Formats: sequence, C-alpha cells, structure tokens
Amino acid sequence: MPQTPMPKFTSSVKLGYQYLVNHFLSFLLIPIMAIIAVELFRMGPEEILNVWNTLHFDLVQVLCSSFLVIFISTVYFMSKSRTVYLVDYSCYKPPVTCRVPFATFMEHSRLILKDKPKSVEFQMRILERSGLGEETCLPPAIHYIPPTPTMDEARSEAQIVIFTAMDDLFKKTGLMPKDIDILIVNCSLFSPTPSLSAMIINKYKLRSNIRSFNLSGMGCSAGLISVDLARDLLQVHPNSNAIIVSTEIITPNYYKGNERAMLLPNCLFRLGSAAILMSNRRSDRWRAKYKLCHLVRTHRGADDKSYYCVYEQEDKEGHIGINLSKDLMAIAGEALKANITTIGPLVLPASEQFLFLLSLMGRKIFNPKWKPYIPDFKLAFEHFCIHAGGRAVIDELQKNLQLSGEHVEASRMTLHRFGNTSSSSLWYELSYIESKGRMRRGDRVWQIAFGSGFKCNSAVWKCNRTIKTPKDGPWSGCIDRYPVFIPEVVKL
Repeated sequence: MPQTPMPKFTSSVKLGYQYLVNHFLSFLLIPIMAIIAVELFRMGPEEILNVWNTLHFDLVQVLCSSFLVIFISTVYFMSKSRTVYLVDYSCYKPPVTCRVPFATFMEHSRLILKDKPKSVEFQMRILERSGLGEETCLPPAIHYIPPTPTMDEARSEAQIVIFTAMDDLFKKTGLMPKDIDILIVNCSLFSPTPSLSAMIINKYKLRSNIRSFNLSGMGCSAGLISVDLARDLLQVHPNSNAIIVSTEIITPNYYKGNERAMLLPNCLFRLGSAAILMSNRRSDRWRAKYKLCHLVRTHRGADDKSYYCVYEQEDKEGHIGINLSKDLMAIAGEALKANITTIGPLVLPASEQFLFLLSLMGRKIFNPKWKPYIPDFKLAFEHFCIHAGGRAVIDELQKNLQLSGEHVEASRMTLHRFGNTSSSSLWYELSYIESKGRMRRGDRVWQIAFGSGFKCNSAVWKCNRTIKTPKDGPWSGCIDRYPVFIPEVVKL
C-alpha cells in the first residue's frame, strides 16, 4: 500500500493547525452555547418564565441602563475613525513617440558620452540586466542629442503627464473640478515655483478654499505618504474628496556625468504619472473600488548609512545626479523588516502570529542564532504590489517574503513595460491586476514602496467590489501579451 508523501502530510498538519488557531473562539463558544441550549431545553418554558418573573426591574434601573448604553454607543461612534475609500484612479500612458528601445538608448548614450566609453559599457550592462522592456518611455527633452533639460521642457513634461492622468480620472468618476476639497501632489526631484499643485489649481480653476499640498524630496515611497496625508485630512474634514497626483519629472534629472553610481537612474527611471481619487463620503461606498484598511510608515533616517544611500549630489565635474549606494538592498531589507514587524500584527491570522511569537521567544530565551520564523503573508493578502524600483528590489522582496512568481508578476511586468516610474509604479501594478481580471470583492492588496531617506511604507486595501476588466487604461492594447518571459541577461 503506497504511503502518503511527507510534504503532503506536513501541509495537511499546517492547514489543520491554522484552522484550529484561527477559529479558536468559535470552537470555544460552540460547546458553551450547546450547554446553555441543553439547559434551557431541560428547564422547559414554565420554569424559564418563572425565572424571568423573579427578576425585578424598577424604572430608575431601566433608565440608567438605557442611558449607559446610549452613552457608550455615542462615544464609540464618535471616536471611530471615518472609513476612507479609493473611488478610482488613472495612470498616464505615454505615446509611442516617447518610446526608448534598447538600441535607441545605447545609440544616444554613445553619442552623448562619446569620450567616456567605460560609462557607455557600464550602462549597457545595467540595461541588459535591468528587467526593462523595449517599450519604456522617456520625455521628449531626453530624446534630443544632447538632451535639453530646461525649465520649460520640465514644466511641459509635468503638464502632459499630470493633466492627462487627471482628465482621465475626471472622465472615469464624473467628478467636477469644483468638487475637489483636498489636492496633494508628490514629485521628488522637480519642485518649481509656483508649485505643481498651484499649476493644477490654475489649470482647472479650482476653488479658492481648497486644501493643497506639494510634497518633494521624499523619493519613490511618496505616493503612500500622500495617501497617509489624505487619510489624516479626511478624518477631520467630513464629506470630502481628495485627489492625489503621484509622478516624477525626468527631464531636469538626466545625469550627464561619468560616475557609475549616478548613471544607474538613467537606465531605470522612465515616464509615468497617476491620479487617485479618495473620499470619506458614505455615498461613495457603493461605487468605490477599494477601502483603506492600514497604512504603516517606517523611516530609517536616523541611521547615516540609510540617510546617504539615495543621495542627490554633484560629481567632480559639477554634474548633478542621484547617487545610489552599494548598500541599498541591505538597507532596504532592514527597513522592510521594521515595517513588517509593525504591520504583521494588524493583518496576519492568529496562527502566524503565534508561530512568530514562539520563534521570537525561542531566540530571546534559548538560542539567538535560531533562524527567525518568517510569517506567511500569503495568508493575509491575495495580491502584492511591490515598488518596481528595479529587478534587484523585486528579487529581494520575493525572497524575503517567500512569494511565488505569480505574486510578483504585476511588479515584474510593470517594470518591463513602463520601467521605474517612481511613486506612481504601485498604481500601474494595481492596474495590471485589474486588467488581468483577477481582482475580486473582498480581496486584500498589499502595496510596498521604498524611498530615499530611507523609508519603507506599506498600505493595505480591501476590494469593495469585483472589478470588471477595464477596456482602457495604461495596459490597453498590450495586456494580452503579458506575462512575458524576462531573461536574466538581454544581450545588446
């Protein structure tokens, strides 16, 4: 008689353990309720009625009890935080005229850096292993030889990517510009005067009493910082709409120097933008796509290595660029550990929390060298949106969180199709999941973003309704080709 394979037996035991721990209260309450039911059945209706009649309630007791119930209920509902909804969002889809195939990118690099062949070779090696595809886009100013990163070109890029995304959002939601109560714009490296938020107010003639904010210098995780700010504002301003615009303007930040650590962003960052509508209106509950459940922010700026790992500076020749440290992945891993330590108890089932607690106690009491237990976050979420900062970022998180290829598919395909679009990449990934028809009512989504400083931010969303496969959006015309196989090295 064939024996059952051990892995299958172990898996069955783990499933049984999870079911037992996660439904512990149910198992505890069922016998108690059964005993009460048997006792009531044994007593009979007459004896139950006699017991009820022996209880004496005077008017004062009834009034005091009623007042206490009303008071506790009032305090509970007044202190309860307002539910914040994500009504809808829109991502900018660059035109084909902005595409930068590998051959075009390398030809431009050879012409621009003709006296620096080693820098050209370095960029080629990075591009070969980047995970980017042939359809990523750069703004028009970068297509010139040499590039023309002027203020006018940068403003022009900002207007195109932001206004296109916002126009699409207005069309999707039916929202009128005069109905916007809160406006938050995040763009890390381009911070003109007047601000980008002022540019939007001028374009759409928004109300004079609008609460507007412009966040800069906060890196690729600024999108979730904007969500956190919008959530806090919606807690104190009832019946309000908030629009978030997340983007990164590439034009003024193209590095023209020779430092390898500063050439990396040229190979990875691409054109993109997203506009998001959030609301605390009860009327939006039925049409909103998602409900915000949790948002956790981790900042490691007190540590010098973390602070300097993504740093804007001048090189020896005076060219400004972003210096990416070799320690970046190790620092990101530490920030992620700190973040999941906070978010874990909020989202993980009791079975995983119990195992994590046992592991922690074992390391503290018995042996510090014990391998720490990594909670199974696949039990807490159906979908993962990991910031598409680069192939190494996705690989590291997939390894640390023990995720399958399907769990990180949205991140890898977004990096392949659009490149690193900074703070807006999370929304391209969410759009990918929707475009594949995978988002169902009740599904939970975990967005994870990293940014300079160094920061790791997480947001947890719950799907309000089954999302119909969109016919438009950034993935229209190409979603059927994905997922695609991405080789380790693309020979150029």
